[in-house]
Amino acid sequence: MSVTEMFSYIQGFLSAEQDIREDIRKVVQILEQTAREILTVLQSVHQPSGFKDIPSKCQKARELFCTVRTKTGELKTKFPAEQYYRYHEHWRFVLQRLTFLAAFVVYLETESLVTREEVAKILDIEVDREKGFHLDIEDYLAGVLIMASELSRLAVNSVTSGDYGRPLRISNFINELDSGFRLLNLKNDPLRKRYDGLKYDVKKIEEVVYDLSIRGLAKDQETEGDK
Repeated sequence: MSVTEMFSYIQGFLSAEQDIREDIRKVVQILEQTAREILTVLQSVHQPSGFKDIPSKCQKARELFCTVRTKTGELKTKFPAEQYYRYHEHWRFVLQRLTFLAAFVVYLETESLVTREEVAKILDIEVDREKGFHLDIEDYLAGVLIMASELSRLAVNSVTSGDYGRPLRISNFINELDSGFRLLNLKNDPLRKRYDGLKYDVKKIEEVVYDLSIRGLAKDQETEGDK
């Protein structure tokens, strides 16, 4: 093989690689747009009127996840399954965002933590890396941490809307979440930094609960819960 032939071969390889990445980007762009649409739907729960309409907002979000499942199915066909981490950076952030949105929907519906398996089912992807396109454990954890920040905002807005019991429940949930993350030895720098943000979320929610306690509203909610 001559030098010219060798470099022509290399150019063919590079062109094929660029085509794969471009195909992936096109699908990821649609996933990002859908994620923004889901977020727009869920953002309304922070409004006074939105608290009364949480079930319908969650239902609308779940309907939009149908588009997500269609596109994740399409994304799986754009690259060899064994090369997941070769292209991972293209969809890493949108998967983290979609995990956050799925976790937020599940929390609003059940006030519980979504499992990695549940998120994978909502997105129609795998949990085990051996099976191909999957939800990386660190992407799952990052999405859960984004949700924690959203819940700290929800705690504040709950008070504004006159829902004094929700911040107490959010506080208990976030404290349990914080305890869980403390068991992990996080060596991923971006994930560790995001976890550092959880400490501020805990503090922010504690301040909300403390303010409710000072005003006697937290006690009122506990009394109502005992009845």
